Amino acid sequence: MQERRNKTKVKKGRVTVNVGLTHDNDNDNDDENRDHRAFQRFVIPISYLHHPDFRMLLDRAREIYGYQTTGPLMLPCSIDDFLRIQRKIEKGGKKYGSWKQQ
Repeated sequence: MQERRNKTKVKKGRVTVNVGLTHDNDNDNDDENRDHRAFQRFVIPISYLHHPDFRMLLDRAREIYGYQTTGPLMLPCSIDDFLRIQRKIEKGGKKYGSWKQQ
């Protein structure tokens, strides 16, 4: 029997991202193996996608994973780096919204 994931609805105006780094010997791109890596899930405002620092993460994700994905957007950076970028966005004011960790 196939294991079902616990899916929660994401509020309008937000997007789910998985943040984490893969190991150098982890160069396969199939979804089954990607699911077992150490990624942490965040729900962020869509407005984050327009912030220059966040766009750099998106560019890196495109280079590593490509455009096609099933499920949350994968961001290849450390949790600490992501949280640092998140704090920088938050200090920038309400223009970029607020975030929620799950």
